[in-house]
Parts: sequence; C-alpha cells; structure tokens
Amino acid sequence: MVTQARQETTAQQLTSPLDSIRKGMVILEKSEFANLRAENEKMTIELEQVKQQSINETSRIRADNKLDINLERSRVTGTFTDQGKKRMDATTEFTKKDAKTKSVISEIGNKIDTEIASLKTRMDSNKPATIRYFAASVFTCLATALEFYRIWK
Repeated sequence: MVTQARQETTAQQLTSPLDSIRKGMVILEKSEFANLRAENEKMTIELEQVKQQSINETSRIRADNKLDINLERSRVTGTFTDQGKKRMDATTEFTKKDAKTKSVISEIGNKIDTEIASLKTRMDSNKPATIRYFAASVFTCLATALEFYRIWK
C-alpha cells in the first residue's frame, strides 16, 4: 500500500518537471509574444516609412506635372503671342501695300484720264481741219469726175 506521504512525494516529483515545463512555456510564450510585438512594431515603422515615401513620391510627381503643365502653358502662350505679332505685322504690311497699290492705281487712272482728255482736245481741234480736207477731197473728186464726164461726152 502506498501511503499518502509517498503519494504526495510522487505527485510532487511528477508535478515538479511539469511546473518547470509550464514555467518554460510561459517564458517561451512571453519571449515569443515580445518577439511578435517587436516584429509588429518593426513592420509598423517600415509601413510608415513606405507610406511617407509614397506620399513624398506622389508630391514630387504632382509638382513635376504642375511644372510641366505651367511650362507647356507658357510655351503655348508664347507661341500664340508670336503668331499674333506675326499676324499683326503681316496685316500692317498688307495694309501698307494695299494703300500703295491704291495710290499707284489712282495715279495711273489720273494719267489715263489726262491722256484721254488731251486726245479729245486734239480730236476736237483737228475736227474742223479734217472736215475741210474731207470736203476738199470730195469736191476735188467731184470736179475730177465731172471733168472726165465732160471729156468723154
């Protein structure tokens, strides 16, 4: 028969390694929990760094895009300004040439009108002389014709 004291001793002998195993497991659980917590904090820090990098990269890209848009807008505005200036220069040159052409046409028209007036004046002044010569020619022809008629008759 086993006595109660012996039973308690045996129970203590069996529970003693179990207690040490339990203590080891608790220590192991605590150290594993601490490792997991440290790893979690490490990952949180890395995540914050990645988040900050992505925010910085996004800000940089936005700034670059704004700069590109502003540069393009400035270039287009400059192009439109240059084209407007060229158009204004061409319009001014066209207006000058148009005025010069109108002036030359007006001068030529005036010269033509002067020449026509001069020719009309000459014709008017030569008309009586021409009528006289024509009448004289007709009378001369008539006289000659009458003379031949008389000779043949």
